[in-house]
Amino acid sequence: MGHNHNSSIGCVVSECEFHCKDDDYCTLDKIQVVRHGHKAVSVECTDCGSFRKG
Repeated sequence: MGHNHNSSIGCVVSECEFHCKDDDYCTLDKIQVVRHGHKAVSVECTDCGSFRKG
């Protein structure tokens, strides 16, 4: 398939358009991490804001 991955951004969300189909990495140069509320107090309060359904 030949997707170039970013070795600095690991990702196991294969449903994302930017997931490298060859291994568990993102193909973007940069991602945006977002929070769900006013204050993030746990990992569950954050997400990858760069996700796009593939």
